[in-house]
Formats: sequence, structure tokens, C-alpha cells
Amino acid sequence: MPTHHRVPLFLASLFVVVVCWSAIAPADNRVWWAEMVPIFAIFIGLAVTYKHFQFSNTSYLLMSVLLIMHTIGAHYTFAKVPFDWVTETFAFERNHYDRVAHFSVGFYAYAAAELLLRKQWARPVTAMLFGLFLIMAVAAAYEIIEWQFAVIEGGNAGIEFLGSQGDPWDAQKDMLADTLGAIAALVLFYFSRWVKPAKD
Repeated sequence: MPTHHRVPLFLASLFVVVVCWSAIAPADNRVWWAEMVPIFAIFIGLAVTYKHFQFSNTSYLLMSVLLIMHTIGAHYTFAKVPFDWVTETFAFERNHYDRVAHFSVGFYAYAAAELLLRKQWARPVTAMLFGLFLIMAVAAAYEIIEWQFAVIEGGNAGIEFLGSQGDPWDAQKDMLADTLGAIAALVLFYFSRWVKPAKD
């Protein structure tokens, strides 16, 4: 097997293992499916397009963080993921596992910018701005979806999917976490070989 295929294959295999674990007696089956449908869509999309376009190993590594973290969160529900050691260490008033997961959503800005640059659809600055604005738009759309699911489903499932943990500014903070994750990923992208090719 060519070396450049090993990292994506390993990450895909790891994701499948985590999904199998996550699907065993989740805290709430309705929440599990609601959380996992977009994750399955991302994974299937990456798998189907792999023959036609292969991202860099860095992109696949960054994108896998959300897939795995979200799958773990779907098993427990995000508010109840065993994250106490972080909460206690920093004296937080809530479980911030969902914030970290939202931060990892921003990592997809790297892949978006890479796609545009490698396809020569945009210059580096435009590609990076597109990646940032794409994540911000997705973040806003997802918060709307969470809100509608909570309204339609109601009850405990709606509360757990919303995951606000009593914070009235939860949606805004989640979107900020997504945006900060995108900025961090794009800083990394700026110093990547796609923007600054190595000199011979």
C-alpha cells in the first residue's frame, strides 16, 4: 500500500471502531441518531470522493478530530461526556467538551482552503477567507438546526441535543468556538506547503 494512503485508512478504521463503540447502548437513541447523521454524511462524502480528490494527511487528521469527538459526544450526550478532570482543573461551571468539539469544527477550514488552492480556484488569501466564512456559515446553520430539533422533539432529547447546560449565550459561544478553530487551522494552513511551497 502506498504510504500516502496509510494515514487516511488508519483514521477511517479508527472512526469505524469508535462508531461501533458509540452505538452500543447510547444515553439516548434519538439524540445519537440526530448527532450522528451529519457525521455519517461527512465521512461518506470523504470516502466517496477519495478516488477523485485526496486531501493531505494534515487535512484528514484535522477533519478526523471532529468525527471522533462528535461520535463520543453522541454516545454520552455532550453535556455528560466524562470530562470532569478538565472541569475541575480549570474550575469551570459546566462541561466544556462541546466547546472543544465546536473548536474542532473550525479545522475544516484547512481542508476547504486546501481544496480551493490545489484546484487553482482561488489565490491563497481568498481560499483562506472562504474557509473562514464557510465555517462561520456552517456554525450558524447548525445552531438553527439544534434549535429546531429542540423545539420539535422537546423533552429530554431536545434538551440534551441542544446541550446549552443552562447557558443563555450557548449558541453564540459555540459559534465563536467554531470560528476560533477555523482561525487556528488557517494559521497552520498559512505555513503549509500549499501556501509556501518548499524551494528546490
